[in-house]
Amino acid sequence: VLEHFPLLMYILAAKTLILCLAFAGVKMYQRRKLEAKMKKEEETLKKAAEKKED
Repeated sequence: VLEHFPLLMYILAAKTLILCLAFAGVKMYQRRKLEAKMKKEEETLKKAAEKKED
């Protein structure tokens, strides 16, 4: 088992790295989606405010 130890560590490190990257990717995707939603809401609020002024 001991001769395979470095290989196991590499596999564990790779798995951890992949999980971290996947998690970061999901977070970035969610943030982008949220930003787009907020932008859309801001635009609708601006339009509503402009209509009130007219």
